[in-house]
Amino acid sequence: MSSTPLEESIRRHFADGPAAIGDPVAMSAFLALRSALESGQLRSASPDAASATGWRVNTWVKQGILLGFRLGVLMNFPAGDLSVDGLCYVDKDTYPARQFRPGQGVRVVPGGSSIRSGAYVARGVVCMPPMYINAGAYVDEGTMVDSHALVGSCAQIGKRVHLSAAAQIGGVLEPINASPVIIEDDVLVGGNCGVYEGAIVRKGAVLAAGTILTRGTPVFDLVRGSILRATADLPLIIPEDAVVVPGSRALARGKAHPNADAWNLSLYAPVIVKYRDDKTSLSTALEDLLR
Repeated sequence: MSSTPLEESIRRHFADGPAAIGDPVAMSAFLALRSALESGQLRSASPDAASATGWRVNTWVKQGILLGFRLGVLMNFPAGDLSVDGLCYVDKDTYPARQFRPGQGVRVVPGGSSIRSGAYVARGVVCMPPMYINAGAYVDEGTMVDSHALVGSCAQIGKRVHLSAAAQIGGVLEPINASPVIIEDDVLVGGNCGVYEGAIVRKGAVLAAGTILTRGTPVFDLVRGSILRATADLPLIIPEDAVVVPGSRALARGKAHPNADAWNLSLYAPVIVKYRDDKTSLSTALEDLLR
């Protein structure tokens, strides 16, 4: 795939290091990238059927996001420039909080929420306070970001996803070739869930409240009799329509853990207990009414 003039410019100015600071051409390239991210024309990670995971990391886009931090200077953003909540904050002038108009079809309910510049938020997204969406993130149509939920930098959130209260979707800017967390279409992420370190949750999956997924977390599939793990080349991937609940497994006994038996210890272990069916779908139908 041939590179675009914007990609070439971003790569060049990123490679310049501190020399790019104060360069108006570098700033112009960054602002073009930021605008393209906000419109959804560019993404830090994109669907790619040819990839082993179905997704491709766009390293140059992440370079551009990092370039924006390098070029920015700290600035006080007064209440009148931020929101009806009357909040003040200090941040790089290249990443002010986004503001939305009714015609964009995004609901940002008052109460302390913030969406950073460089994040894409599609029509029909509902943001319940307080929540936060970081730069480079992509949140697709019809998704709800509930109270105290976080969408980290460069995280990719599909259509009609519900990120329940206090759900944490980890982000990643560095290393630039690292894949961000990806939540595909029609996923339900329960309250107090955490999805980190590039995990991919396939479409239609359900994460029950309190489920934690990381690169080092094995997931036990009771239905198919397999254990899902990340590898050196692939992140942890939750299959399509899987219903995952928090579980536990006995700590390995023996000389390595001499107190395991005496203390009756166990380790956290997420478990796939079923795959989504009509009954499971009906239990999540309330989401449509909230929109």
